[in-house]
Amino acid sequence: MKGSNPNAKGRPGAVRKASRGKQVGSGGQGRQALEGKKPTPKAEDRPYHPAGKRKAAAERYEAKNPKAGRGGAATRGRDGRDGRDGRGGDGRTDGRGENRGGNRTPRSKASEVELITGRNSVLEALRAKIPATSLTLAARVEFDDRVREILHLANGRGIPIVEVMRPELDRLAGPDGVHQGVALTVPPYAYAHPLELLDSIEKRGQVPLLVVLDGITDPRNLGAIIRSTAAFGGHGVIVPQRRSVGLTAAAWKTSAGAAARTPVAMAGNLTQMLKDLKARGVFVLGLDGGGTVSLPELQLSDEPLAIVVGSEGKGLSRLVTETCDAVVSIPISAATESLNAGIAASVALYQVSTTRALQQ
Repeated sequence: MKGSNPNAKGRPGAVRKASRGKQVGSGGQGRQALEGKKPTPKAEDRPYHPAGKRKAAAERYEAKNPKAGRGGAATRGRDGRDGRDGRGGDGRTDGRGENRGGNRTPRSKASEVELITGRNSVLEALRAKIPATSLTLAARVEFDDRVREILHLANGRGIPIVEVMRPELDRLAGPDGVHQGVALTVPPYAYAHPLELLDSIEKRGQVPLLVVLDGITDPRNLGAIIRSTAAFGGHGVIVPQRRSVGLTAAAWKTSAGAAARTPVAMAGNLTQMLKDLKARGVFVLGLDGGGTVSLPELQLSDEPLAIVVGSEGKGLSRLVTETCDAVVSIPISAATESLNAGIAASVALYQVSTTRALQQ
């Protein structure tokens, strides 16, 4: 028989807690939480929602084209709604439209000289009177009309001509450099300022068409985009100062001389620079496979445009995407995952240039 031992310990955890006492209110501290978070704003009233971006871009378009009215749609989305998505340019600028935050652009992205290789690239650089320090020729190079003109231009400008053996020129050009027996040594590229580039375009009475690169690190892509920009009536290319390729010798080579005719500008802060362009009346369009507007349905081709191209892997960055007035997609076959950055820029430039030509 089990007896009751007064000295035995009780069951662990069976301690009876004392009463908490009389319950009292919170003193109104939870009143706001009980009221709820108020009605959700409409989609068009949220600045980062696609509908809100469409409304903001529509207001900018109508302010610039009063006769267009609400019917002058900037773009048409996949679902049949107006695809004029964007926000007004709210970048703080000074009298010239430049960023007050000190968005200064360095004149060059590299501190060492560049070597332009290839007969077409060297010839176009000399025709454009790009500063050069020396011209290097391979011994016993095969002469054609291009080489003769290269020598004529170099002699006329007093550029020193150095003749070396082909293995030495191979070493100077590097493993990926196709020099064709000629190479031109030039100082670092002097980049323009994006707003100065825009000023020069407007002074000529032209409708700006710019290509902006976001995270492009392959110099061949840069060269191909510069070449397409020149071919389809573009007025310049803008590259960011960080996390982007500069105008290297490989880019010069891929551009096939177009870099001598197409100015390249550099932005210290790409997002702020896009806002500055928007404040100057330029519509910013981003290229992305998941865009809400199909390229053939774009109705902003006759407006000042800046087409933003992202890298093939990461695409457009988040801040750049939020800054764009519209994100445009290029219709492609379902069997193809994506387009190369240079090809995507070429397709967009061709579409815009063709539409502008038909509207003239």
